[in-house]
Amino acid sequence: MSLLQHQEAVLIEKAKTGDVESFELLIASYQKRAFNIAYRMLGNLEDANDITQEALVKVYRSIHNFKGNSSFSTWLYSIVNNVCIDFIRKNKKAKLLYIDKQQDGESYQREIPDEINTPECLFEKNEIKRMVHDAINQLNYEQRNIIILRDIQGFSYQEIAEMINVSVGTVKSRISRARSNLKEIISENYKVTS
Repeated sequence: MSLLQHQEAVLIEKAKTGDVESFELLIASYQKRAFNIAYRMLGNLEDANDITQEALVKVYRSIHNFKGNSSFSTWLYSIVNNVCIDFIRKNKKAKLLYIDKQQDGESYQREIPDEINTPECLFEKNEIKRMVHDAINQLNYEQRNIIILRDIQGFSYQEIAEMINVSVGTVKSRISRARSNLKEIISENYKVTS
C-alpha cells in the first residue's frame, strides 16, 4: 500500500466516524471529476452543480457502507453516476446542449487539421467538439453515460463495470453499441461519410 493509499484509508476510517474535516479532505481531489461526470451527463452547469452536491451528500451519509471492494474513487463516481441517472429518469425533459443544428442538406469534407493553433484550426476543433457533444447528447442516457465514462472520463472497463454493476463483457458490448449509434448520428446529422 502506497503512502497516498494509506492516507486515504485513514481519512476513510475517520470519515466513517463522522469526522467532517476528514471527509472534506478525502473528497477534495475527486470533486472536479465528479462534477465533470455530472456535467457531461446532464449538459447543464446548474444541474451538474446540484447533482454533484447531492451525490457528495449521499457519499457522506453512506460512507460507513464503503467496504473497500473497489477503490474509493470508483465507489464515489458510481454514486455520482447513479444520482445523474436518477435525475435524468425523473426529468425526462432534461435540457441538452447545442440543440441548434445546421440542416442545410449540403455534404462537405473536412481536411485533416494542421496541429498549428491558427484561428481557423481552433474554430475547426471547436466545431468538431460541438458536433460530437451534440451527437452524444442525442444518445439515450445509458449510452451517453457509457461513452462519457469510457471515452471522455477515461475510466477502465473494470472501473465502469464496478460503477454500473455489470460484467466487463457487458461494458464492452454497450460501449461498442453506443459508439456505433454515435457514428450513425454524426453521419445522419452532419452528412459525414466514413
